[in-house]
Amino acid sequence: MQVDAEFFERLAELNDRFGAALPQTLGRLSAGRNAFDTAQPQRELIEELHAVLHTLAGSSATFGFRALGHHARNIEQRLRVLMTFDAVAPEEWSAWLAELDVFVDWALANPKGTYPNEEPGA
Repeated sequence: MQVDAEFFERLAELNDRFGAALPQTLGRLSAGRNAFDTAQPQRELIEELHAVLHTLAGSSATFGFRALGHHARNIEQRLRVLMTFDAVAPEEWSAWLAELDVFVDWALANPKGTYPNEEPGA
């Protein structure tokens, strides 16, 4: 069963790398959020935020961060809905950015823990 042991060792290394890169990835989300103009959002910035969230949503569970992936997917889907409209009120963008803030703060503090306002084990 040497192959299995090597596989799991390699997977553990990848999990560690993913976790080590997470602060940088979340930093990209924070930087985009801080540059976001709710009155006139830049399409390129919206697409970059979407891409980062999409990547997190797709890869997190693979590397042992199931809750992170789940919540990244929720925020990504809300953003995708906003992206379909020709015009979005600044208040709608602000509400989405507030959700992104909660996500980033939580993920920086404890990305494998219980999400704010969520029941443990949910």
